[in-house]
Amino acid sequence: MPSRRGGGGPGSSAAVGPDIDDTRAIDVVGVGKTYSTKKEQLQALIDVSFFARQREFIAIVGPSGCGKTTLLKMAAGLISPTTGTVKINGEEVRGPVSGVGMVFQAPVLLRWRSVIENVLFPIEILRRKKDDYEGPARDILRLVGLDGFEDRHPSELSGGMQQRVAIARALIHDPPLLLMDEPFGALDQLTREQMNLELMRIWTETHKTTLLITHSIEEAVFLADRVVVMSARPGRVIETIDIDLPRPRARSFRRQPRFGELVDRIGALLGLLPADDVELFASTESKDGGA
Repeated sequence: MPSRRGGGGPGSSAAVGPDIDDTRAIDVVGVGKTYSTKKEQLQALIDVSFFARQREFIAIVGPSGCGKTTLLKMAAGLISPTTGTVKINGEEVRGPVSGVGMVFQAPVLLRWRSVIENVLFPIEILRRKKDDYEGPARDILRLVGLDGFEDRHPSELSGGMQQRVAIARALIHDPPLLLMDEPFGALDQLTREQMNLELMRIWTETHKTTLLITHSIEEAVFLADRVVVMSARPGRVIETIDIDLPRPRARSFRRQPRFGELVDRIGALLGLLPADDVELFASTESKDGGA
């Protein structure tokens, strides 16, 4: 994938690699969301705009409560924006979207079902023939590294293995869009890093358009093509950062100077570094030509 440096905003047109179609799979335009409570009107999002191209991996980072999960639910059609529009493949979202796979922080597996029965559960919900999907389910379990665990139950699996089942379940109906809400947040650091590598491998093999919500800046930089950085509530897009690291990516990428620069730049935008560093990074990018 060509180098894609720069800090373009929501309308940024970074160079597109050979595996990414320039067609927009997700288009969020001027979205705001206000929740009504008995005591007040709570504004969660204001004028949020960003997009994801076909087969692109987008990560969203920001403080807790900034509306990241709200955006994910809007992309799935589970809730509606108060203002603005969300489009999937050019069509405005007006209800639940069928071509979506969702992975949450908790695996939410049915403990009385086996691994393969959990993976096949969406097929039952969609009222499709389970027999037609048993072969694909076994293939997907191999893809996520669970070959041989088809007949185990969730209580027999580690947290990381349970999350692999959740990913397999999200992929079983071959959705073009994968939505992930802090999927590795409950895992220990070592397991989380291993799951990052697994997700990278799965994405490389499937090339699903992926939208990942995460609190980990390093995770976002390691996995994504672009990172959408959001402000505290009401959530706004501060900047969209193009991740100009080549693919495929290995664990050693985390030791590269450019990886550290991107992590620090996002940290500065989120207020985790001195404000002067934001200007320093912007100045450095400008000298590099933003190319």
